[in-house]
Amino acid sequence: MRFIIIDGLDGAGKDTHAQLIVEKYVSQGENVIFRSHPESDNQYGIKAKEALLGKGKLNHIKASFYYALDVIRSLKLYHDKSADTLIFSRYLLGVAYLPNPLDKVLYKILAAVLPTTHYMFFLDVAPEESLNRVSQRDEHEMFENMDDLVKTRQKALDLVNDWHIINTCGSIESVQKKIDIVLEDLDKKYD
Repeated sequence: MRFIIIDGLDGAGKDTHAQLIVEKYVSQGENVIFRSHPESDNQYGIKAKEALLGKGKLNHIKASFYYALDVIRSLKLYHDKSADTLIFSRYLLGVAYLPNPLDKVLYKILAAVLPTTHYMFFLDVAPEESLNRVSQRDEHEMFENMDDLVKTRQKALDLVNDWHIINTCGSIESVQKKIDIVLEDLDKKYD
C-alpha cells in the first residue's frame, strides 16, 4: 500500500493538495482512503478540534492528547488494509506545536514507532501567507497567530530533513505539478 503523508502549517494547503492526490489515484482506478486529522467522525477528533478552538494551556494539552489518539485510531483502522493508497493530512508534525525540546524528543519517538514512508510531504508556506489564508476562515485555532506560526514553522523545518518540502506560495496548479513530479518519481522507484 502507498502511504502518503501531507503535513504543514495552517493554511499551507494540506487538505486541498491531499484531495487532488486522492483524485489523481482514483482516476487511475485505485482504492484510496483519505484521513484529515483531526477527523470529525470520532470523539478523539471532535475533542481535539474543540480544544484547538479554545485558549490556554489546558486546551493546548487536550488538543495534543486527543489529536494523537485520533491519528493512532486512523492508523489502527486503515493502515495495512485493502486500500491501494492511504493519505493522511496532518500526522507527525503535530509535535511542532509542543514546547522545545519535547517536540524533537516526541518526533524521534513517534517516527521510530509509527509507520513512516518515502511519501512524506511538508507543504511550506511563509507565516505571513499562512496568516492571510487562515484569516479568511470562520473559525480560528489557538495557534493561528503570527508568533506561533513563525515558531511552529521553524520547529517543523528542523524536523523534516528527510521529507519532500514543497513551497505552496504559488498557485494551486503550480504547487500540485511539483507534488505530482515527486509522486511520479516515487511511484517509479517504489512500485
